[in-house]
Amino acid sequence: MPVLSPSPAASAGVRRLTADWRVKFALLALIWGMSFVFIRVAAQSLEPMQLSLGRIVAGALPLLAVVLLRGGRLPTSPRLLAHMFVAALLLNTIPFTLFGYAGQLIPSAVMGIVNAATPLFGVVFSMLLLPDERRPDRDRVLGLGIGFLGVLVVFGVWNSLGEVSVSDRDAMVGMGFVVAATACYGIGTPYLRRFVAGSSHGALELSALQLLLAAVPLAVLVPVATDAPTDVTWQVVASVLVLGVMGTGVAYVLQYAVLREAGATVATTVTYVAPVVSIAAGIVLMGETLSWNQPLGALVIIVGAALCQGLVRTRPVAPPPRG
Repeated sequence: MPVLSPSPAASAGVRRLTADWRVKFALLALIWGMSFVFIRVAAQSLEPMQLSLGRIVAGALPLLAVVLLRGGRLPTSPRLLAHMFVAALLLNTIPFTLFGYAGQLIPSAVMGIVNAATPLFGVVFSMLLLPDERRPDRDRVLGLGIGFLGVLVVFGVWNSLGEVSVSDRDAMVGMGFVVAATACYGIGTPYLRRFVAGSSHGALELSALQLLLAAVPLAVLVPVATDAPTDVTWQVVASVLVLGVMGTGVAYVLQYAVLREAGATVATTVTYVAPVVSIAAGIVLMGETLSWNQPLGALVIIVGAALCQGLVRTRPVAPPPRG
């Protein structure tokens, strides 16, 4: 039976499609939005540190293989290794573990909604850690206020603790874990920009090194602090592999590609699309339900984050004076 091969015109069309940053942007939003479903599935059988270690190793190995196949080398500078280790803790080890705890307590859609607050923490800590970061203007201050108000709406803070059930308290704790994880992202990103951005090493090498370093403390802690899982199904294994290979390895490559081709402002907006994907995936695939305040809070968070990052403004920017 003859093997059919695509025509040159079809091959050229595929190449043009995959070269478009919009396609990469959509894939990145889909991958990150779906990640919360896989966290939720895996967290029902694995302890949080086990889940975190599994997804980090699954993400690190493909990146390391690509680095080696391309003849690249991982950084060896002690100073850079120290900074990368701190960044790995803030961007991978700690938040991934916190998401594992959250996955045991709250629906995947709610995790995605609360995670939309990541840009808010990024703005706050960028202003604190980066000397060249512009001072807060009216829109930034307003955006921070609106965004964190949205977090409170998602939490449903108008319910007094005396009136909520045990399951509601679990939900509050779970959302607290996600807030802590997003705060780690907010600290880790400007830390990486301040202490690693000037490195001569490529993004692929730095990403592989970051994940390898993130796995070190977990590789030490998991054997002594957790019990071996007893009910690991193929769905759990598949979820961990997808989280690692796609949600970490492939997503890093896509993120850097969008950042390079479309700019930082466009790259950050993926955070606003991912919650929409997570809500849809949670409802369709997991049969989850949401309270009215949770999608409303997500919308408020997104508006606040967009104001913080200058994507929308309350007043037009004055044109530069003519010379």
